[in-house]
Amino acid sequence: MEYIISWRMLALTIVVYYATLAFYRLFIHPLSRFPGPRSAAVSRWYEGYYDVILGGQYTLKIAELHKVYGPIIRISPHELHVSDPTFFETIYRTDGRWNKYSWAYDAFGAKNSTVFSSDHDAHKSRRRAIAPYFSKSNVAAQQKLLGRNIDKLCQRIAKLTSTDFNLGAAVSAYTRDNANEYIIGKTYNELDLEDFGIGLSISSQGAGVFWRTTKHVPWFGPALKAMPVSWIMKIADEGTKSFLRYLQQSEQDTLDTIAASESGINDKNKVTMIDAIVQSGLPTTEKTIDRILEEVATVTGAGFETTANTMRLILYHVYANDTILQRLREELRSVSTAPSEPLSLRTLEQLPYLTAILKEGLRLSPGIASRTARITDKDLFYDTWRIPSGTPVGMTILLMHTDGNVYPDPLDFRPDRWLDHTVQGATSPIFAPFSRGTRICLGMHLAWAEMYLLLASLVQKFDFTFKDATAGDFELERDNFGIGTKATCNLFCQATLLEGW
Repeated sequence: MEYIISWRMLALTIVVYYATLAFYRLFIHPLSRFPGPRSAAVSRWYEGYYDVILGGQYTLKIAELHKVYGPIIRISPHELHVSDPTFFETIYRTDGRWNKYSWAYDAFGAKNSTVFSSDHDAHKSRRRAIAPYFSKSNVAAQQKLLGRNIDKLCQRIAKLTSTDFNLGAAVSAYTRDNANEYIIGKTYNELDLEDFGIGLSISSQGAGVFWRTTKHVPWFGPALKAMPVSWIMKIADEGTKSFLRYLQQSEQDTLDTIAASESGINDKNKVTMIDAIVQSGLPTTEKTIDRILEEVATVTGAGFETTANTMRLILYHVYANDTILQRLREELRSVSTAPSEPLSLRTLEQLPYLTAILKEGLRLSPGIASRTARITDKDLFYDTWRIPSGTPVGMTILLMHTDGNVYPDPLDFRPDRWLDHTVQGATSPIFAPFSRGTRICLGMHLAWAEMYLLLASLVQKFDFTFKDATAGDFELERDNFGIGTKATCNLFCQATLLEGW
């Protein structure tokens, strides 16, 4: 017997299916009791509207929802979000098994990397192989590398004192040169480029569109990655072309380093993260070329604009407030033996006011803007609520860092809040610019070292006058996973070389 399904019957079937799904999610689903907008409970496209149509506004919307619905809310059919400092250490901890939420992280298209591994065990083994490479002691041993790039940056700035230039792009070039040489062992010399490679900076920040879209349209990212590079190069703007050229060069350099490491002819005095992977105890399935390429791409990428974003905010506030600037210079002079001699990282780390400035910058500009949901195989409890095992539940570091109950006048740049331990916020457990727990940022020691050395060097050598910049330019404007700001990678200024340099 032949069955003919009419369009009307097909449409009715679809309507009944989605109506049933909506009913289940609203009234039967294990999360149905939790407060939140009903549209968010029914479909992820509630979030998709803020992510895709409005261009990365869901983090800001979540902050608004908490004001309406309280400290724990349902932000999608499957996920909860909490905004309460007392709950922070419940989910961001080092004990227990904590998976990441694959729906959010798989959208980066690098699920085999350490950074975006969703599975707890896979992440643990991958991280164990490279964590020693990013240890505090190993980073400290690379001060010459960082110092060489700071000297190059300062020399470039000294030649630009008669004209306006983009200090923001220069800072991005500094972090890229550091990350590439530290991780891959190759010098890319972005600091030598006339425009400091600003096209690559812009393209790096634009990756947020790729991530936000692929979360909701899963075929979008794979389709773009499947396109031949030669096709894209024909239609892309100059910034995208420079980004693609960088990826091609990085891939080739990675392949060369893998070959050298496997053959044993690599420079023993220049061990890279790639060597750490190849020579680790990981199984051969974890040492494939494709996985190492993913590892290099994600770790280097994470080290670019996150640190540069924070440094742009810090530089603006330090130079916009003469009291802060002069106080910092006085502290640096108190430990400086000779103006032309750079201070050691160990010395800088002991300076309380310099450290307070960096912590305040990291408070206002932590590594990421998005929530970081975790999944555990045990029930969690918040107040009177039982959170079923297997539920993605997260918090947003930036929202915690700007909680007025913890940090009074939260959007003000006030380094002094870190100097008096009797002041609320100075010892807060929710200060976590590099996250916390089993997934704490691999590169945090490198980021700290870059910031200590760069800020100390610039304030001792230069005055900067910024053009048309405001504090609001460096606040969250959109969720690019990283913090998307109005300034993007720009901070235009005029520099003056101080006497004695």
